[in-house]
Amino acid sequence: MAKKLIIDLSKCKQQDLSRVQCSYRHHPGNNGVKTLLEKIHFALICRKCHSAPCVKACPRKALEKIPTEKQDEGILKRAEMLCTGCGTCAIACPFGTIYTDLIPYVANLCDLCKKRLKKGEKPLCVQTSENGSIDYGIVPNDAEYVEPFENIVVKVPKGALWEPFLKNNQGT
Repeated sequence: MAKKLIIDLSKCKQQDLSRVQCSYRHHPGNNGVKTLLEKIHFALICRKCHSAPCVKACPRKALEKIPTEKQDEGILKRAEMLCTGCGTCAIACPFGTIYTDLIPYVANLCDLCKKRLKKGEKPLCVQTSENGSIDYGIVPNDAEYVEPFENIVVKVPKGALWEPFLKNNQGT
């Protein structure tokens, strides 16, 4: 079994993710965890509307639906270099599942440290996450784990896909 990056959403919610470091080599200020959380958000929370009003509303054509093997309607992908953070997509979303505070304006990338890890080494984001919110290893065969993207596994507590993205228990 291959090792995968495991993200525990409930623990990410409790941690200041700006302190998690990333070893992406092309720019030093990168925080690839932010991009991973955005991709996970679009994969697990987005209702995947057939008509995709958020995509149509974007004045910069920064959103598109990418077909995947695991999602019939495809998953939203944001072109960070085109996005100006105007929030039009959030306004157009009929379900209110696009949160502008989760969409960083600055481009961040995660390459899963491909071909850079030595045997037994864990990615820098795993080493610098304070509470085990990010891990790297063999994924347990458990219903709490969802693999929305190849080699990225999300631990979703109690099957609640949306709850970890909320700022507090009151839903605000």
